[in-house]
Amino acid sequence: MSGPPDHPFVTAVKPLVDAIGGELLAPHEARPDDVVLAWEGENVLAVRLPQLSESLDHILAGLERRHGMPLAELDRRTKQSVVRILEARGAFSVRHGVETVASALGVSRFTVYNYLNRENAANAANVAKGEQPLT
Repeated sequence: MSGPPDHPFVTAVKPLVDAIGGELLAPHEARPDDVVLAWEGENVLAVRLPQLSESLDHILAGLERRHGMPLAELDRRTKQSVVRILEARGAFSVRHGVETVASALGVSRFTVYNYLNRENAANAANVAKGEQPLT
């Protein structure tokens, strides 16, 4: 970024921008679809948001870092947990999201759908019994 990298606002938002896979830019480098952020009335930086497909790749890479290994090497229970996290983050609303996740997990699309269906069935059963859904 060619803007003020030591500005307190830049320091504050950088972890969030990094987490979503965005890019920090100087305000004058912003394109119409970038988000220009101001601090006390002054444009300090612009954020270029990733495309949805790039966001999914970024989320998958973050999950690999969190687990310390490729997602394909995780055990079945942990893979199911990863699918729940990805569903909560909207990964399956992205075009080819199921295929991308299945590839990253080293499983078939059918298996990803089974993980999703199993979770949804368990939540429905808990709600029917008056219990809280699984989180």
